Amino acid sequence: MNIIIKEFDRKDIRSAIEIWNEVVDEGLAFPQLEDLTEKTGIEFFEGQSFTGLAFDADTGETVGIYILHPNNVGRCGHLCNASYAVKSSHRGHGIGEELVCHCIKTAPKKGFKILQFNAVVATNTAALGLYKKLGFTPLGVIPEGFLLKNGTYEDIIPHYITL
Repeated sequence: MNIIIKEFDRKDIRSAIEIWNEVVDEGLAFPQLEDLTEKTGIEFFEGQSFTGLAFDADTGETVGIYILHPNNVGRCGHLCNASYAVKSSHRGHGIGEELVCHCIKTAPKKGFKILQFNAVVATNTAALGLYKKLGFTPLGVIPEGFLLKNGTYEDIIPHYITL
């Protein structure tokens, strides 16, 4: 698979919201409860500092997405936050790593100095392993910081990396 990451374009809205909503509906990683529609998706993705889409260059299929935006304002405005989603049928093939690495390269170009993840769910072992591999620092555990889809709570582990 040959992955190319490009900036979001409205023509890709259907595939972008399909991948995003799949992660929201799984209820295991994203804090959002509501699916995006084409209208809310365009507003959401265009409202980010950067939205990147991963395409399989061999098939043209959209296989992943990430969003990058400020994590805070003012004196903490140099901290950014990001979320990553890979189409379930394509997980385990390094696409998430390509999205995170692209984000790490893009964030300084947008004026950010630190990338911080506020809520990495403790059961998201794939993300935890990737962030460790890429040199992120875990900041401790927030007990029961994430409401799972089944109504139970899971710990979250904030992380950061200096860009």
